[in-house]
Amino acid sequence: MTDTTLSPTTSMGTFDQSGNYIPRKITERDASFADELNSTFVEIKEGKLVTGTVVRITREEVLLEIGYKTEGVILGRELAIRQDIDPHTVVSLGEKIEALVLTLEDKEGRLLLSKKRAQYERAWGDVERVKNEDGTVEGLVIEEVKGGLIVDIGLRGFLPASLVELRRVKDLAPYVGQKIQAKILELDRQRNNVVLSRRAVLEATQRESRDGFLVNLKVGEVRKGRVSSIVAFGVFVDLGGMDGLIHVSELSWKHVDNPNEVVTVGDEVDVKVLEIDGDRERISLSLKATQQDPWQAFAQTHAVNQLVYGRVTKIVPFGAFVQVGDGIEGLVHISEMSTHHVEAPEQVVTPGEELWVKIIDLDLARRRISLSIKQAAEGGELAPEYRDQFKADEQGNWVGTDDATREAAWGELFQAEAPAGGEAVTQTPDAVADESTAQPSS
Repeated sequence: MTDTTLSPTTSMGTFDQSGNYIPRKITERDASFADELNSTFVEIKEGKLVTGTVVRITREEVLLEIGYKTEGVILGRELAIRQDIDPHTVVSLGEKIEALVLTLEDKEGRLLLSKKRAQYERAWGDVERVKNEDGTVEGLVIEEVKGGLIVDIGLRGFLPASLVELRRVKDLAPYVGQKIQAKILELDRQRNNVVLSRRAVLEATQRESRDGFLVNLKVGEVRKGRVSSIVAFGVFVDLGGMDGLIHVSELSWKHVDNPNEVVTVGDEVDVKVLEIDGDRERISLSLKATQQDPWQAFAQTHAVNQLVYGRVTKIVPFGAFVQVGDGIEGLVHISEMSTHHVEAPEQVVTPGEELWVKIIDLDLARRRISLSIKQAAEGGELAPEYRDQFKADEQGNWVGTDDATREAAWGELFQAEAPAGGEAVTQTPDAVADESTAQPSS
């Protein structure tokens, strides 16, 4: 009798004496092989996501192997959100990618797939999660359209022009090809509508930057900044984290009518921090506080009873204001204009006239100087800045040098300009003395 027992090494079954086939027993190895074989088969249904390997790339399409002897076609328009692109820039041979089954069999008998729509499916889930978490998305600006930009975030996101920057941008073309971060404002899957905002990200970043900046900023410290804009009431200065305002009254120790007289946009300046309002995010600055107070300088070098040379800047019913230094004006009261009774200041002086006056009171705290024309005629000590232009004669009287030297010195000190309609009227110490029949004495 022939032995019909199947040996473990036999790869096939056998037959008995009657000619009946006897299959061999199934082993663990056989089960493992079956699993591997079954894994190569893919359940294919329309709308299902499948994973495959790129086996061929042409200009029009990509061939994707998705299982045992199963291949699908991805047409060029189904490769990416961007249109009219070279498939080689999207996928490469041997790359594993995910695709969505569009149709099991088209007119040509092909299994049609879409990489773009597979990305949509994945992206929608990611975008919905980001929006729920109030996060941000990053994408490439791929197109400029009417009213804004299209951003590739796995979906076609619309970024309105008004939400590109903190301020509206007129030219959007430079943004195409740039990667940006944006907040998701609207999300409608049924309408395939995604609205983005880059401005919201910039505002959040700006707030964080401002909060950190304000924490480190201290009242009284001096910071460098750059003039960013000029308005009628002052100047805005970029401090490197946020802008601060120099009010027109803090621009200079002198009176300023127009801020453009002091600075221009782009100027680098040193400013002192006067006040910080964290709630309203406002910083008050001062330019003049970083400069020497001309009143302090004047008080250090001048004293009561000294003679100074000045120019009449303004006439008022009770007297005349006379500029005696850079940004320094004093008042000649009508009672100090002449030894004679004066009905109106115009009887004695005119605007633009230059003359000698005597300091009769100097109040630094109140920033006030009282001057006298009539007492200047009585003589006195010259202020230090004039002593190089005058000398004392044998009798102790102050005598001026030559006219050219003296006039040049006065022009340099006071930047004298002739008033409209004629030349400036000037007086020398000698002339003052002649009028009063006395000369200034040392």
